[in-house]
Amino acid sequence: MKVLLAEDQTMVRTALASLLRLEADYEVDEAVDGAAAQQQLQQENYDILLTDIEMPHLSGIELVQWVQKHQPQLKTVIITTFNRAGYIKRAVDAGVSGFLLKDAPIDTLIGSLQKVCAGERVISNELLLQALGQDDPLTEKERKALRLAGQGMSTQAIAEALFIAEGTARNYLSEAISKLHASNRVEAARIAHQKGWL
Repeated sequence: MKVLLAEDQTMVRTALASLLRLEADYEVDEAVDGAAAQQQLQQENYDILLTDIEMPHLSGIELVQWVQKHQPQLKTVIITTFNRAGYIKRAVDAGVSGFLLKDAPIDTLIGSLQKVCAGERVISNELLLQALGQDDPLTEKERKALRLAGQGMSTQAIAEALFIAEGTARNYLSEAISKLHASNRVEAARIAHQKGWL
């Protein structure tokens, strides 16, 4: 089985890749973030994409969405330390084949990868129940603007990064602040991040 592992934390990525190679004799290529993984996916064929959620340049969920659009035959599994309801729901909505927590034993990971390759979906019932509890109120445009605001970017910089007018960026942020009942964009970004909506 050929696996592409996308994980921005070097120690986690190399340890996980080594374990997979030793335990299951998988061929594992590594990508340092979502953008690098996207590039590798365009150059080589893989059986499974195993990706973290929170990565610079392109999140794991955004990467799964790209895969669904451009390589729908590729199986996708998210592995993360975060069991936030928003992440789980967005991952399921994006069409992920599996959603696992990093504290799971390696045997669970290998068994889950085998099930995913056989066409099964692997998401624990506990995680699914969490995901059903909360709806994400943000639009994709509000989410992108809020993510950049949470990184400390000014409204002008957000507008430039998203190729939109400054007034439009301000409107996206205002809508997000209102929907999250926050007093400012920093608080809105914090709330959305805690819920797993960024």
